[in-house]
Amino acid sequence: MSRLFLVRHAQASFLEPDYDRLSPAGVTQAGLLGQYWARRKMVFDRVFTGPRIRQRDTAKIVGQACQDAGVDHPEALVMKEFDEYQGEAVLEQGLPGLLEIDSKIRELHQVFQNSASSTERRTNFQRMFEAVIGKWVGGELHLHEVESWVEFCARVNRGLQQVILASGRGQQVAIFSSAGPVAVAIERALNLEPEDTLRVVWMVRNCSYSEFLYSGERFTLSTFNSFPHLEDASMLTYR
Repeated sequence: MSRLFLVRHAQASFLEPDYDRLSPAGVTQAGLLGQYWARRKMVFDRVFTGPRIRQRDTAKIVGQACQDAGVDHPEALVMKEFDEYQGEAVLEQGLPGLLEIDSKIRELHQVFQNSASSTERRTNFQRMFEAVIGKWVGGELHLHEVESWVEFCARVNRGLQQVILASGRGQQVAIFSSAGPVAVAIERALNLEPEDTLRVVWMVRNCSYSEFLYSGERFTLSTFNSFPHLEDASMLTYR
């Protein structure tokens, strides 16, 4: 059996002008994962990453921490298949129409607009975002210029299949990606429905990893959303 470790990127710059960069906490999270793997002498035969800066930088920091500790770590190969779904585009293009016809979305949007603190703003944005993405995944929101949920899942699965076919028996592989591709891998292993897969998306912590075992057509979930390297509660983030 071969082992695949699928890592969600460390915390990015949520609600900042450029989301696609690690926050200071994210940099720390990634370094802690690399140090943890180095202590455990985790050696990977192949490493892959999605194309986003937050994904590539997480892989780079983890790899550097391993190498600093004297543990070999391959340079990550970028694969577009492990990019995240287009959540920002779904929100930008889908929200205006929903505000006209959906009272629940209007209410969530108003609560977000009226947020009095940064904590409230983050929480209320997430509630609104989840509601909009849920309609998109459920097929209630059709956006012709945005990759659909079905197309997104197919893309990630193509990437997973490419990695599986390229891996030799008994190899250990790491992929640095985002919550969406992690959920698609869970869906692949457990044969989930789309609504259940979306629930998994919201559960994945920053810089956590999920482990899968694979051989031939077999693709099995071993551990989900693990974060033993994040002992400080302040490092446990979802956004």
